[in-house]
Amino acid sequence: MGSYKTIFKPSVEKDLQNLPRATVARTMERIEALAANPFPPASVKLSSSERLYRIRVGDYRIVYEVDPKANVVIVHHVRHRREVYRQIR
Repeated sequence: MGSYKTIFKPSVEKDLQNLPRATVARTMERIEALAANPFPPASVKLSSSERLYRIRVGDYRIVYEVDPKANVVIVHHVRHRREVYRQIR
């Protein structure tokens, strides 16, 4: 697999500001790892969408989309597990 470019939706910055500091560091490590492997063993495809995946970081979830043709990973949300699935359709 080649190296992927990581793109953040504007809402991700706000999501990261609401997280505990230690969680932000772990979350950014996981997001950076997605550039090398967008489908790690811990990723789960969301049944509500054709292109969205999620990975866990403690009680928080990173929801992202992969475009293999363009080699792009688009991070949509980084939120608590009880809130993240409410806006996904």
